[in-house]
Amino acid sequence: MDLQKIIDKKDWAAKYTIDEITHIIKTFEKRDPGSKGEKQCAEYMAKVMEEECGCDPKLTKIESFKENPGSFFGWIYFTITFVLISIAMYFITPLVGVILIPIGLIIVLMEFGVYKKCVDWAFPEKTGHNVTCVKPPKGEVKRRMVFNGHTDAAWEWPVNYALGGVGFEGHAIICAVGAVFYIVVSALYLAKFGIKGIALTDLTYAASPWFVKAAFWGLLFVPFEFGLYFMWNEHRIVDGANDNLTGCYIGIALLKALQDEGIELENTELAVVNCGSEEAGLRGSKAWSEAHKGEWQDVPTFFISYDTIFDPKYLMVNYRDLNGTVKSDKDVSDLFLEAAKAIDVPIKKGWVPPLGGATDNAAFNQAGFRSTGITGLNHKLENYYHTRRDTYDNMNPEGIANCFAATAKALEMFDNGAKQ
Repeated sequence: MDLQKIIDKKDWAAKYTIDEITHIIKTFEKRDPGSKGEKQCAEYMAKVMEEECGCDPKLTKIESFKENPGSFFGWIYFTITFVLISIAMYFITPLVGVILIPIGLIIVLMEFGVYKKCVDWAFPEKTGHNVTCVKPPKGEVKRRMVFNGHTDAAWEWPVNYALGGVGFEGHAIICAVGAVFYIVVSALYLAKFGIKGIALTDLTYAASPWFVKAAFWGLLFVPFEFGLYFMWNEHRIVDGANDNLTGCYIGIALLKALQDEGIELENTELAVVNCGSEEAGLRGSKAWSEAHKGEWQDVPTFFISYDTIFDPKYLMVNYRDLNGTVKSDKDVSDLFLEAAKAIDVPIKKGWVPPLGGATDNAAFNQAGFRSTGITGLNHKLENYYHTRRDTYDNMNPEGIANCFAATAKALEMFDNGAKQ
């Protein structure tokens, strides 16, 4: 199948995407994970795909799942409290720091590092929603391509809003260093003076071992540790125009373009899976993967997961995801990379690095699906990311158009048998 006519509609696709995103933001409620707005968005997208994109209503699914979204940043209340208690207890019993700080670091590693449920039990339960729509081919299904985005929007990151990514990541790194620092000095203090420690009246600063003096200087970490309580503002939900309604609409725009042009694929089934609650630790894509375990294994099936399609300079195929810990499928990744290059769309080969977070692509790969992740942002976070600047009037038509064109070319190549 030759899809050049679709590729040439990239500017139309960008305008259509921006118009739809503007409508969603102006019409529906805020879309934090597990919210009414997230559900409204899923229902609206299902309606658009059924009525305008040729998707089969009998195959449309809006599926709910239970989650505790507050836990994704809720580790802060455990970890930072443990660190501050340990600092306060340093001269009373250093054993507190040796025990509590590692427990706190394990919690942050589980929830924020590898996106595993750890302290979910401590936060209110909510209901998230995923939407799946399918456009069947004319004939027998011999292959399948799935387009994915996430419908929810993030809680604001105040430090990133004020200082940008350097300030945000620098703050987090300083806090991590401070926590490890107090594990070390607590262990040394414990080894020297024992569990009970030593009375402050018996220990002058001048006569103190170096690690005790260092602990006094370490109090400089306290304001940074305390400040991490305000790493997120759970009372302000950003609009999420770029992150990630753009990702949701790459697939929708492609299906609509095919429908408008009267193009039906012979043997390639198309689907859009837009998940909720990605911002709560991939809860929606993990729930979708569990609910559909063992499905879509009948023919070669490629997932392309999009997140924050903004700057054309940073359109990237991510060969690793989830803070660099999860591999993307090489064939799917190579297909998109080669497709973009074939039509001269600027593209980079990269990864989602440590402190870069994750996309739904990670959850699909962990579940055994063949998937890649496509992003269009600088992984050195800019000040619109997870802030009130992520609005419908701060979008990049060229970035959306390029990603759409590369996707259409990837579909053309896949439909013609590439990488299967």
